Amino acid sequence: MPSDAAAHAVHAHHFEDAAQQRHAVTLGMWTFLVTEILFFGGLFLAYSIYRWSFPAAFAAASHHLDIVLGTVNTAVLICSSLTMAMAVHSAQMGGRKSLIAYLVLTIILGTAFLGIKAVEYAHKFEEHLVPGATFRLPPEPKGAGHVVDHDQAVAAGVPSMEYPEPEELARHAQIYFSLYFAMTGMHALHMVIGLGLLGWLVLGARRGRFAPGLDAPVEIVGLYWHFVDIVWIFLFPLLYLIGRHK
Repeated sequence: MPSDAAAHAVHAHHFEDAAQQRHAVTLGMWTFLVTEILFFGGLFLAYSIYRWSFPAAFAAASHHLDIVLGTVNTAVLICSSLTMAMAVHSAQMGGRKSLIAYLVLTIILGTAFLGIKAVEYAHKFEEHLVPGATFRLPPEPKGAGHVVDHDQAVAAGVPSMEYPEPEELARHAQIYFSLYFAMTGMHALHMVIGLGLLGWLVLGARRGRFAPGLDAPVEIVGLYWHFVDIVWIFLFPLLYLIGRHK
């Protein structure tokens, strides 16, 4: 049951009733998410253009991502979406203890995702796969693909963009890793913000602020968390899977 203070704070003074406040908050969140879609859409568009322009470099660079860690992180985020959905359901049903439990589980899963991503980033720094003066593109891992001589391929009439020279391949691969760090870094930043919001919800739930009719904050944060998860669902195949068979 909500506390007495919460029961009297059903809606702010500038709203006519709780329903109007809920609609306004929901509309505000969806408007915010539309701007986020436009932002990430720009990154996806830039990635698609460069991928089409330098297919060999992007395929070679993607072989240096750890597909196991990427797959584990995808599973972790899907599980966090499930626990977040259960948290929203608990808030709607008035299950205070289950709400706190599901929120804490979501925080744990989100933190695990960021921990795994930090490990991936550390590997990229160790392997000099960070764009800059020290960037170095090592040979593709054994079994990742086949190496075709540039001169022979061009002489055979194959477009040079499919088998560029090593220096050109490395230069274009830096574009791939620039986009990789930009896209996954922005996604990680959104995860950190989401974890902060989840922590705020846990504090509110412990004080009895959320109950049937007072669960809008949980639902709004849930929308944000699901959006962040969906962004990763697009990032994972784009960065880790496409081109690995080449």
